[in-house]
Amino acid sequence: MTDDPTPAVGAWRRFTAAFAATLNWLLILTVAVLIIPVTMQILSRYTHLIPPYIWTEELARFVFIWMIMIGAMIGVRESTHFDIDIWPRLSARKDAALRLVSNVFTLVFALVFVWSGYEFTAFAMYRISELAELPLWVIHVAWPLTGLAWIVFLGEKFVDNIRVVAGRGAR
Repeated sequence: MTDDPTPAVGAWRRFTAAFAATLNWLLILTVAVLIIPVTMQILSRYTHLIPPYIWTEELARFVFIWMIMIGAMIGVRESTHFDIDIWPRLSARKDAALRLVSNVFTLVFALVFVWSGYEFTAFAMYRISELAELPLWVIHVAWPLTGLAWIVFLGEKFVDNIRVVAGRGAR
């Protein structure tokens, strides 16, 4: 990413960098938390050290969903998600133009995640999980939040690629 002379764009980049750093820490946290119920499941299955808790399977699934969604958010920011390099080496402008097209398709997916995720979350608003009795909206809200994060990070990418296509920035 290049330094932007516009204060608003610079502030936006600082915000997205802080948001991405927070997501990285949340990803580390979800992986660490996932270890606990999975370890409890393994120990209860193969030893008699602890009783078999049934809620651990559900908690592991919920944390795993969040881990995947947070990883997808980070992947869009780092251009490792929805980004395939199949074209031969192109000039910076042509490469930026192709990335813009790719970003538009990713934006469509993000909007689907936001819209459908909102409906998905609204459906689960007053429901609870069967085993752990956790509110299901806590899990379902991962979809619209993922879509919103993609939109935030795509805004940064659109600015970068439009600048390159316009000949005002180097990639």
